[in-house]
Amino acid sequence: MNPEKYIYLDNNATCCVSPEVEEAMVPFFQQFYGNPSSMHSFGGQVFRHIEEARRKVAALLNADPEEIVFTSCGTESDNHAIRGVFQAFPEKRHFITTKVEHPAVLMVADFLEKKGYQVTKIKVDKFGNLDLDEFRDSITSNTGLVSVMAANNETGTLFPIEEIGLICREKGIYFHTDAVQAAGKIPLDVKKIPVDLLSISGHKVHAPKGIGVLYIRRGVKLDPFILGGHQERSRRAGTENVPYIIGLGKACELALAGILEENSRVRELRDKLETGIVKKIPFTRINGNPKWRLPNTCNIGFELIEGESILLHMDKAKIAASSGSACTSGSLEPSHVLLAMDVPFSYVHGSVRFSLSRYNTEEEINYVLQVLPGIIEKLREISPFYTKEYKEKAQNWNLA
Repeated sequence: MNPEKYIYLDNNATCCVSPEVEEAMVPFFQQFYGNPSSMHSFGGQVFRHIEEARRKVAALLNADPEEIVFTSCGTESDNHAIRGVFQAFPEKRHFITTKVEHPAVLMVADFLEKKGYQVTKIKVDKFGNLDLDEFRDSITSNTGLVSVMAANNETGTLFPIEEIGLICREKGIYFHTDAVQAAGKIPLDVKKIPVDLLSISGHKVHAPKGIGVLYIRRGVKLDPFILGGHQERSRRAGTENVPYIIGLGKACELALAGILEENSRVRELRDKLETGIVKKIPFTRINGNPKWRLPNTCNIGFELIEGESILLHMDKAKIAASSGSACTSGSLEPSHVLLAMDVPFSYVHGSVRFSLSRYNTEEEINYVLQVLPGIIEKLREISPFYTKEYKEKAQNWNLA
């Protein structure tokens, strides 16, 4: 393994921009720089490229192109979906979500609560699975929207969004899903999944940061989030971020073509990493559903040590991972996702998320499995909690 090469296993935080995406974007900085809203043909040709990109994004979801609205990011898409529904239906004052959503949803829920709305956050079990009975019982005649993520960004656990959508449809309630982590990694077909609103972020599918999508099913009533011009069929004002829209279209095209690889080769690499860690390193546990997970994600708890210390030592070894959501990495508070799952306290602070992409290799995984056991052993040796009893148990870890 080249010691100068950085091994990047934090793709749920952000991905590299694919070379094909970068190449597709370049002409739209200087060659095709016209405003797509202009009347002249120089701008008109840019508009046609935007519509082609819209078709490529729609294809990833099996949506109609007219149902795709370009935004700045997944956070904007989540905000637009949730706040837009309650603005469109002011008589509805109840919002249902889960305890393990991304902050882009949970902070909007807190905002609504401060404004006098009733907010219900559904619990999850020890595997991160949603309590569907609690969800059904939470629905009232005052419920205006349900928002449940398609896949958890920290553990990769998949939620039954098709079943949730059916329940919502029976009750006549709009259903939004934050699919930022799921898009491009697992098939998402809005013709089969009864979802009304769906969020995507470009930098999670190898497009640049600063571009996202909100899918709005035809017929859904939603107030615009940004007012101004007529762009995006008057649903999202502001001159279009043309190069990034083009890049997102190309990224979605590549993602659709690569879903089979994501669910085979990438999954195999993830499983090799996970199996190797649990086998080689004592007192580890998998956080999340062992079966119903994203193919690229594993969250592993290392007992008796701090996740931040593990990350710092891995960084010195040129390995990048994370201790949870990048949007909350500045906080010293333990993961709200792992706390909601009742992960034992001795593991919560020592949990690390590894998230792979199609650009990772088996050589990289072998290097991590070679280096990480020594890092963990070193950190445990200086831990006051790593007692003689633990050391004796560690001797028999591989025999258990």
